[in-house]
Amino acid sequence: QMYQRFVERGLRESEIADELNAQGHLTDFGRPWTRGTVYQVLTNEKYIGHNVYNKTSFKLKKQRVRNSPDKWVRADRAFDAIVPLELFHMARGIIRERSRRLSNDEMLTRLKQLYQRYGYLSGLIIDETDDAPSSGAYSHRFGSLLRAYSLVGFTPDRDYRYIEINRRLREFHPEIVADTVQRIEALGTKCKHDPATQIIDVSGEFSVSISIARHTFTTAGSSRWKVRFDTGLKPDVTVAVRMDSQNTTPHDYYILPMIDFRQPALNLASENGLSFDAYRFTDLNMLFEMAHRQPIRMAS
Repeated sequence: QMYQRFVERGLRESEIADELNAQGHLTDFGRPWTRGTVYQVLTNEKYIGHNVYNKTSFKLKKQRVRNSPDKWVRADRAFDAIVPLELFHMARGIIRERSRRLSNDEMLTRLKQLYQRYGYLSGLIIDETDDAPSSGAYSHRFGSLLRAYSLVGFTPDRDYRYIEINRRLREFHPEIVADTVQRIEALGTKCKHDPATQIIDVSGEFSVSISIARHTFTTAGSSRWKVRFDTGLKPDVTVAVRMDSQNTTPHDYYILPMIDFRQPALNLASENGLSFDAYRFTDLNMLFEMAHRQPIRMAS
């Protein structure tokens, strides 16, 4: 219905969201629809049955980057489509035509207009504005959303930056969960993701929870991270993603088994001694090795 309303009736994403909300429909997270969430549906190839991942890469102490399409990992017709292929491509064509590449000056002009209209800026304001670049586009083009703000003369206060970082981390969490699920499935391992709890079940053998640990500074200028464990659902493994000092990309990963960590939270510094840093990794390859099923040779 979203695709039909967008292509055949010519409704904008915000108008489709308004109709869905008026009819009492909620997203899979139980939240009202917005322009941004409708846009995500209209641009995701999973609705035509394609499984596409590795769109982004993030390594230790490196900026998260968007990979070129030739580096994407694809599994076309991986599952049954629920949107006709022709309808999907018609929607994509409309979006591409509308989203022609803007120059830096054009992007900043639109951002300045938003600032003048509302008197302040936020990722939510940008993402909910029809026919405008997304907050992610501004962050990618100018290095960070805060830098784009500064170029149009907007300086958020400290409390606002805290809210903005929290919003960005909330958006990043489902992205890394989805990427983890896809990479496990690419190994040929059955994997189930519960969207309500965000717990990943790996072939019925162990469960995984991914926790994003925000970076903070102490008054002395030292780095700190607080890892929170889901003590209610009790996953077998918690993957703690420690963010960098800008809270934009992963700094490193801790793969923490529940059998060794039963407390509700864990405070980490840059260096934590062997008892903790033995669980520290530069990437998630150890988790994928745990998930990779190996055949057992039959005894002769």
